[in-house]
Amino acid sequence: MRYLLGIDLGAGSLKAMVINTTGHLTGEASCPVTTHIPQPGFAEQDPAQWRGALGIAVKQALANAEIPATEIAGVSVSAGAHIPVLMDAAGEVIRPAIMWSDQRSLLEAQALHAQAGDMITKTSLNRVNPTWTLAMLAWLQKHEPANITRTAKLFLAKDYLRYCLTGTWETDYSDAIGTLMADDAAKNWSPEICALIGWNRQTLPPIKPATEIVGGVTAQAAALTGLAPGTPVICGSNDTSVEFFGVGGITPGMGAVKLATAGVLFLATQGKSVHPPVSCYPHVIEGLYYTATGTNSCASAHRWLRDTMFATGGFAEMDDLAATIAPGSGGLIFHPYLQGERAPYWDPHLRADFIGLTISHSRAHFARALYEGIAFSIRDVLQAAQALGLHYGAIRLMGGGAKSPSWRQIIADVTGLEVEVMENTDASFGAALLAGVGVGIFATPEAAVAQCVRRVAGCTPDAATHALYTQQFALYKDAQAALAPISHRLGSI
Repeated sequence: MRYLLGIDLGAGSLKAMVINTTGHLTGEASCPVTTHIPQPGFAEQDPAQWRGALGIAVKQALANAEIPATEIAGVSVSAGAHIPVLMDAAGEVIRPAIMWSDQRSLLEAQALHAQAGDMITKTSLNRVNPTWTLAMLAWLQKHEPANITRTAKLFLAKDYLRYCLTGTWETDYSDAIGTLMADDAAKNWSPEICALIGWNRQTLPPIKPATEIVGGVTAQAAALTGLAPGTPVICGSNDTSVEFFGVGGITPGMGAVKLATAGVLFLATQGKSVHPPVSCYPHVIEGLYYTATGTNSCASAHRWLRDTMFATGGFAEMDDLAATIAPGSGGLIFHPYLQGERAPYWDPHLRADFIGLTISHSRAHFARALYEGIAFSIRDVLQAAQALGLHYGAIRLMGGGAKSPSWRQIIADVTGLEVEVMENTDASFGAALLAGVGVGIFATPEAAVAQCVRRVAGCTPDAATHALYTQQFALYKDAQAALAPISHRLGSI
């Protein structure tokens, strides 16, 4: 039997997954990576650590799968969008990679929007904000000009990891759009947008189809990972594209929610659907696009509460205790703005908070309030998207948070939407499926989904609980509006 390897770089770890040609898991492994916060609003990672994690996770996944490396038919890599890696002419990485959660380029984003916001949105489908690569590069031009002068090649995160495997330099179109520097009409880099920040287009990678084989595993990469030299590697795509594909998000009108470091709401559309500030990306299936809009803190808030209050019992204890508390958490409300907020506020200065705290509240209340607060933030984003004309039916969950039965039901009850849970929701799974399309194991992306993507559970919203949450959501919104000025004042002290 032949096997497929998917690799995904998340904000907290790099994961490698081996599946067979029916989509069943045969082996997986992960290796942690570290985000450095040199000052509030900044978030960076070291690409050298990514490379080390790549070797550790892939070797262990192959060992866990108990198959020879020669049985791997194809490899695909994914990672978060927007994350630039700058390389000099000698092949050395110049500086740490700025993460998508970094908010340092707010002023640059505002200036670009004032200067050419309409042109940027018309050309590259999206509105300027600090999450996108364009504003990050403008910040680097201003604050680190020597590093920009040294730059010979720009990689996106998944492209750098693939470079570690193949030594090749390219990106896919979805990741290119994620830089905010591509022209959707031309399906290439935009000279006009690059000129806004004085960026040398020669440093931008060639754009290839996500399923195209772009190289084979080099001898050096084989020694690092345990893969067989020459194993085909496809171009791949960013994490959200392959995750949405991996849960079967291939039909216009299908929605999904990602419960990972960020909480992201997706919708597949026939053709581009440009509704700033909702993001629009090309789908891995030609002709389809998908919208994505999300929050800055989801699983990151989950981890924070675990580390703060549940260091011994971990996520399992959190989930068990949350299930013992009635909906509404006894009036305890959580705003999950631990790193500012993206949609629908786009405000890096917002602060997280628990409000309504009384002496009767316990750790269990905090656990449930966290789940509910993140679900409220998803509803906040959902309502903003619906107001722009986007319509959602059932939503499929993906990301690590989808494994929590309590959280799944809370999301159904808060949003009022049917929630579907798929057998495998990891980006590494979607990446592996995409590799199968690229190497010809599956004739089409649709064939890959039909053969490998399976629904295993669902949650129907409870009408009474949804009504209760609707009342509490109104308080959540009122409190957010009232506390936003306090957040801004705290940030100025």
